[in-house]
Amino acid sequence: MFHITLVRHGQANTQARDEVEYDRLSALGHQQSGWLGEYLRDSGHDHPRFYTGSMQRHLETAGSMALAADSVADPRLNELEYFTLSRLMQEQHDLPLPTAREDFIAHLPQVFTAWHDGIIEGAPETFAAFESRVREALDDIAAGNGPALVVTSGGVIAIAMRMMMDLNIATTARLALSIMNTSMHRLLPIGAVLSPVLFNSVPHLGLPDRHFARTHF
Repeated sequence: MFHITLVRHGQANTQARDEVEYDRLSALGHQQSGWLGEYLRDSGHDHPRFYTGSMQRHLETAGSMALAADSVADPRLNELEYFTLSRLMQEQHDLPLPTAREDFIAHLPQVFTAWHDGIIEGAPETFAAFESRVREALDDIAAGNGPALVVTSGGVIAIAMRMMMDLNIATTARLALSIMNTSMHRLLPIGAVLSPVLFNSVPHLGLPDRHFARTHF
């Protein structure tokens, strides 16, 4: 049966303060990705079509998954530039970039809301443009045949869920915060519309000695 399974990349560089520094996996990120690939192979999940964004952390995740299918990189599946938006928010609206996880939980919804409302001047792309490219990429993947696996980022997955479920921006931001590294999210056509039938699934991290690897940041 046709479906699209979205996967968030493995844990990236948690010490990063800009886009370039963040765009590589941590050692744990590679391990998470390897466990996910092992789970997909051992459980017989067949995805003849395999897509990724074109960012380094997407490509590294796909490489560590070590699946048989060749992946196709599509920049429309790339993440929003969160660090850039955060720097602009600090410069224009006096909102400092967080240094602690707890502060980030409050920070992300403020950035998403300001970006959505168009009050961040000089943003690398508008919220509408980001949403549009994600929609176009998913529509093109949905037009193909057979199950598809898509390695991307949390912001892309949150926007996909927003579009499927008509979520407001505050709920979208909360959803983005909840998405775990290497989690799976499945979209299935119900009638003529893609609908979410799986969210934030991490069966490859289910063993007690892997619970520590259920990371959000």
